[in-house]
Formats: sequence, structure tokens, C-alpha cells
Amino acid sequence: MWLAYLNEALMISSAVCLAFGWRAIRQHKIGRHRRLMVSAAWLGALFFITYVVKTLLIGDTTFGGPVSWSIPYQVFLQTHATLATVAGVLGIITLRLALRARFGRHRRVAPWTATLWLIAAGSGLMVFLLLYVVFPSGATTNVLQALLGR
Repeated sequence: MWLAYLNEALMISSAVCLAFGWRAIRQHKIGRHRRLMVSAAWLGALFFITYVVKTLLIGDTTFGGPVSWSIPYQVFLQTHATLATVAGVLGIITLRLALRARFGRHRRVAPWTATLWLIAAGSGLMVFLLLYVVFPSGATTNVLQALLGR
């Protein structure tokens, strides 16, 4: 379970860096913006790596809340996963544009990226709270075992 807490801490830290980085560029503090956004990207990448490792080695935890919440939770979870995937892809695109000094395109894409990233981080926090804090955790199934039908 500690890995789930680490994952969430990495994602929230990434979102905080992103929010402060966005604020920095609005204040024309380019160096601070760059440092915070690179930090946000690294923290986001570490989140993704630890999430994949946790999923493969330990597994996914099922929703342990009331049955009446199960379908709304699954809809919320799938919406979050879609937003997080789009935000991740846009994050890579936005970072590459900045690193290649294509700032015109970067400025057009970056607000969309940041907004989706912050929404994904917030909805991810909600998923975490529903899985580990608000309700008792459901069963955790190792992905490899699930694929093998065990």
C-alpha cells in the first residue's frame, strides 16, 4: 500500500510544480518556469514508472466501496484514465516544443496541457481517496495473475 501513497505523492508534487511553473511564466520569470516545469515532468515520469511497476508487480486494487457506487466509480475512473493519458501525451509534446525552442507552438499547446494535467491530478487524487481512504480497499490482483486467470 505504501507504493500507492508514493504514486499519489509524486503526482500531487508534479501538479504543484506545474501550477507554480504556470504562475512563474505569467509573471515572466522564465528561469523559474523552466525549472518548475522540468521538475513537474520528471515527477510525472517517476509517477508513471512507479505506477506501472506497482501494477505489474503488486497489481490493481478494486473498488471496495458500496455496490451502488461501483458503476459511477468505474465511469469516473475511466474518465480519469483517459484525461491522464491525453495529459501525458500533451505533456511530452509540450516539453519537446519547449526544448526545441518552438515557443509559439509551445504557448498555444501548454495551457491545454497544464489544464488537463491539473484535472487529471485532481481526479487521480479522488480515485486514490476512494480506493484507500474513504472506503476499505478491495482486493488487489496482480496483472500477470489476472491475465493467466488465477
